[in-house]
Amino acid sequence: MHEMSIAEDMIRRLEAIAAENNAVRIESIELDVGVLRLVVPEAMQAAFSVLAAGTAAEGAELTITELAAEAECTQCGIRYPVTVEEYLCPQCHLATANIISGNDIVIKSLVCHTEESDASHED
Repeated sequence: MHEMSIAEDMIRRLEAIAAENNAVRIESIELDVGVLRLVVPEAMQAAFSVLAAGTAAEGAELTITELAAEAECTQCGIRYPVTVEEYLCPQCHLATANIISGNDIVIKSLVCHTEESDASHED
Protein backbone atom coordinates (compact mmCIF):
# COMPACT_ATOMS: atom_id res chain seq x y z
CA MET A 1 0.00 0.00 0.00
CA HIS A 2 1.93 3.04 -1.25
CA GLU A 3 -0.57 5.36 0.45
CA MET A 4 1.31 4.71 3.72
CA SER A 5 4.55 6.20 2.38
CA ILE A 6 2.66 9.10 0.78
CA ALA A 7 0.87 9.82 4.07
CA GLU A 8 4.16 9.58 5.97
CA ASP A 9 5.77 12.18 3.70
CA MET A 10 2.69 14.39 3.86
CA ILE A 11 2.65 14.36 7.66
CA ARG A 12 6.34 15.33 7.74
CA ARG A 13 5.50 18.27 5.50
CA LEU A 14 2.45 19.21 7.57
CA GLU A 15 4.50 19.14 10.77
CA ALA A 16 7.09 21.44 9.15
CA ILE A 17 4.38 23.86 7.97
CA ALA A 18 2.80 23.83 11.43
CA ALA A 19 6.17 24.55 13.08
CA GLU A 20 6.96 27.38 10.66
CA ASN A 21 3.62 29.00 11.48
CA ASN A 22 3.61 28.33 15.23
CA ALA A 23 0.58 26.08 14.86
CA VAL A 24 -0.16 23.61 17.60
CA ARG A 25 -2.98 21.78 15.85
CA ILE A 26 -4.05 21.14 12.27
CA GLU A 27 -7.81 21.03 11.90
CA SER A 28 -8.28 20.23 8.21
CA ILE A 29 -6.29 19.48 5.07
CA GLU A 30 -7.33 19.66 1.43
CA LEU A 31 -5.24 17.41 -0.78
CA ASP A 32 -5.27 17.36 -4.59
CA VAL A 33 -4.13 14.01 -5.98
CA GLY A 34 -3.53 13.32 -9.66
CA VAL A 35 -5.24 10.23 -11.02
CA LEU A 36 -1.91 8.89 -12.31
CA ARG A 37 -0.63 8.53 -8.72
CA LEU A 38 -3.11 5.64 -8.26
CA VAL A 39 -4.02 6.72 -4.74
CA VAL A 40 -7.03 4.95 -3.27
CA PRO A 41 -8.79 7.63 -1.19
CA GLU A 42 -10.00 5.19 1.48
CA ALA A 43 -6.52 3.73 1.89
CA MET A 44 -5.05 7.23 2.06
CA GLN A 45 -7.57 8.23 4.74
CA ALA A 46 -6.72 5.13 6.78
CA ALA A 47 -2.96 5.62 6.44
CA PHE A 48 -3.25 9.30 7.36
CA SER A 49 -5.37 8.54 10.41
CA VAL A 50 -2.87 5.98 11.74
CA LEU A 51 0.25 8.06 11.06
CA ALA A 52 -1.21 11.36 12.31
CA ALA A 53 -1.63 9.99 15.84
CA GLY A 54 0.55 11.98 18.23
CA THR A 55 1.23 14.77 15.70
CA ALA A 56 -0.27 18.20 15.15
CA ALA A 57 -2.44 16.57 12.47
CA GLU A 58 -4.08 14.06 14.83
CA GLY A 59 -7.84 14.19 14.33
CA ALA A 60 -7.59 16.50 11.32
CA GLU A 61 -10.16 16.18 8.57
CA LEU A 62 -8.53 15.09 5.30
CA THR A 63 -10.36 15.95 2.08
CA ILE A 64 -8.98 14.35 -1.08
CA THR A 65 -9.82 15.64 -4.55
CA GLU A 66 -8.76 13.48 -7.47
CA LEU A 67 -7.51 15.46 -10.48
CA ALA A 68 -7.69 14.34 -14.09
CA ALA A 69 -4.55 13.83 -16.15
CA GLU A 70 -3.60 15.70 -19.30
CA ALA A 71 -0.72 15.23 -21.75
CA GLU A 72 0.80 17.15 -24.62
CA CYS A 73 1.98 15.22 -27.68
CA THR A 74 5.62 15.92 -28.52
CA GLN A 75 4.94 15.19 -32.21
CA CYS A 76 1.79 17.14 -33.07
CA GLY A 77 1.50 19.40 -30.00
CA ILE A 78 -2.12 18.77 -29.07
CA ARG A 79 -3.20 18.42 -25.46
CA TYR A 80 -5.47 15.56 -24.53
CA PRO A 81 -6.75 13.70 -21.48
CA VAL A 82 -4.90 10.54 -20.49
CA THR A 83 -5.56 7.66 -18.14
CA VAL A 84 -3.31 5.07 -16.58
CA GLU A 85 -4.32 2.66 -19.33
CA GLU A 86 -4.23 5.04 -22.33
CA TYR A 87 -1.45 7.48 -23.22
CA LEU A 88 -1.69 7.43 -27.02
CA CYS A 89 -2.22 10.73 -28.80
CA PRO A 90 -5.71 10.69 -30.34
CA GLN A 91 -4.43 12.57 -33.40
CA CYS A 92 -1.12 10.92 -34.37
CA HIS A 93 -1.50 7.74 -32.26
CA LEU A 94 1.99 7.94 -30.75
CA ALA A 95 2.90 7.54 -27.08
CA THR A 96 5.44 10.37 -27.08
CA ALA A 97 3.64 12.73 -24.73
CA ASN A 98 4.72 14.92 -21.86
CA ILE A 99 2.42 14.67 -18.86
CA ILE A 100 1.08 18.16 -18.09
CA SER A 101 -1.10 17.33 -15.08
CA GLY A 102 -2.44 14.42 -13.10
CA ASN A 103 0.79 13.11 -11.57
CA ASP A 104 1.05 15.47 -8.61
CA ILE A 105 0.09 15.39 -4.97
CA VAL A 106 -0.47 18.91 -3.66
CA ILE A 107 -1.43 20.12 -0.20
CA LYS A 108 -3.97 22.65 -1.45
CA SER A 109 -4.90 24.15 1.91
CA LEU A 110 -4.88 23.56 5.61
CA VAL A 111 -6.51 25.11 8.62
CA CYS A 112 -4.30 25.37 11.69
CA HIS A 113 -4.65 26.63 15.23
CA THR A 114 -1.93 28.49 17.06
CA GLU A 115 -1.55 28.76 20.81
CA GLU A 116 -2.83 32.34 20.53
CA SER A 117 -5.97 31.34 18.59
CA ASP A 118 -6.69 28.52 21.07
CA ALA A 119 -6.17 30.85 24.05
CA SER A 120 -8.50 33.50 22.59
CA HIS A 121 -11.35 30.94 22.47
CA GLU A 122 -11.06 29.79 26.08
CA ASP A 123 -13.81 30.75 28.53
